[in-house]
Amino acid sequence: MIFNSFEFIFLFLPIVWVLYYVLGRIHIPFAKTWLLVASLFFYGYWNPAYLPLILISMLLNYAIGVFLGRNRGGAFRKGILTVGILFNVLLLGYYKYYDFFVENINVVFGEDLVLKNILLPLAISFYTFQQIAYLVDSYRLETKEYNFLNYGLFVSFFPQLIAGPIVHHRQVMSQFSAKESYRIVYENISKGLLIFAVGLFKKVAIADTFAEWANQGYGNVESLTFVDSWFTTMAYTLQLYFDFSGYSDMAIGLALLFNIRLPLNFNSPYKALDIQDFWRRWHITLSHFLTNYIYIPLGGNRKGAVRTYIHILIIFFISGVWHGAGWTFLIWGAMHGFASVICRWWKRAGYSMNKVSAWMLTFLFVHLSWVFFRALTLSDAVIVLKAMFGFNGFYLPSGFVSLFPSLGEEWLRALPFTASSWEIALTMAVGLALVFFAKNSIEIMEQKQNNTRTAIFISVLLFYSVMQLQQVSEFLYFNF
Repeated sequence: MIFNSFEFIFLFLPIVWVLYYVLGRIHIPFAKTWLLVASLFFYGYWNPAYLPLILISMLLNYAIGVFLGRNRGGAFRKGILTVGILFNVLLLGYYKYYDFFVENINVVFGEDLVLKNILLPLAISFYTFQQIAYLVDSYRLETKEYNFLNYGLFVSFFPQLIAGPIVHHRQVMSQFSAKESYRIVYENISKGLLIFAVGLFKKVAIADTFAEWANQGYGNVESLTFVDSWFTTMAYTLQLYFDFSGYSDMAIGLALLFNIRLPLNFNSPYKALDIQDFWRRWHITLSHFLTNYIYIPLGGNRKGAVRTYIHILIIFFISGVWHGAGWTFLIWGAMHGFASVICRWWKRAGYSMNKVSAWMLTFLFVHLSWVFFRALTLSDAVIVLKAMFGFNGFYLPSGFVSLFPSLGEEWLRALPFTASSWEIALTMAVGLALVFFAKNSIEIMEQKQNNTRTAIFISVLLFYSVMQLQQVSEFLYFNF
């Protein structure tokens, strides 16, 4: 079950929402239990076989967290914390990276080890990082006040379970304990519906349109030349933006329907003026986790410039590994790591550039790096990049023949897309205009609303989006 599906919008969500507030009037623990059971059902609906996995992970991490949070263990506390972290890391490593390691062992050592073709458990990267943070904070004696119902919702609350944000226990657990969370707040309902509608529209109307062209291009990399390679990669750059932005909006909107405020995870990242600014805007909660639980414990910027650069490279290596099991993700992480090091050195040296140049350079780098993020193999990524720089030939789309009637047919070529080149170009122009100049969803949600106009706007977006749900597609970050 996913947010952009009939069964979620018309069955699961209304039933869970109504009973949540009915039970909240009777006895708050009943409402909490109902929301926890509903969230686990939401998770298990995808693949019931992995429901025991998240339950075991929750129970074991909660038990270790309670033990550490009560200042028990004496001299063995650090060892117990280490065991808890290793459990999470090994669990994630087995399910997400086992086949990747075996493939590389087979290549390097000439072995013939059998791959298990393990199906990646949904959301394992997200709930693993959340629980590691919880264990570390328990070791620091910062988690005493929480009970299992609050903890279970912190891990499995369905609006943020599948693809984030990666929430911190202090951000949400107190909200699950507050009486106000179980009383209808009409302002939250209005804002929640608004941002959910915007996010759903981004996904089904915008992201899925660009997805079609990105998939067609990346599915025919051998045939790409200059123009169609840029169309292909730009289609993915915009698909990923609106897909992840749409999910982040929908998660925040759904949580608001239950009076829960989730942290901001996406803040117009393509408006960034340098790569550090980009990571303050893109997947914000992942950046916070890597900074607070890896970068700072390693020493942050307190041990000199060289160590600081090494720490930056480490966290981006981990970010690449976290996103996927493959050399393409490692290279993508390394690219952002070295770019961040250069950016930090540039600023410390006192250099600067004007805002337009800074924005263009940042966007171009991010755009090129997405090629490794999207390509299935390193060889595919290299082919696409070569095409983008003209090494595979330069041809104009055949649809542009009216603009250049003097050109011979040897300079024209049909694009590997079902849509016309004019349709693609104009749609991309609109998409880029929205990315660079429009207010983001949070800005729209927080501005003073005209109730009638807002209701009409929500209704139009929801009506159009629901009409597109016959072709349901997953969110990209479900793969991570």
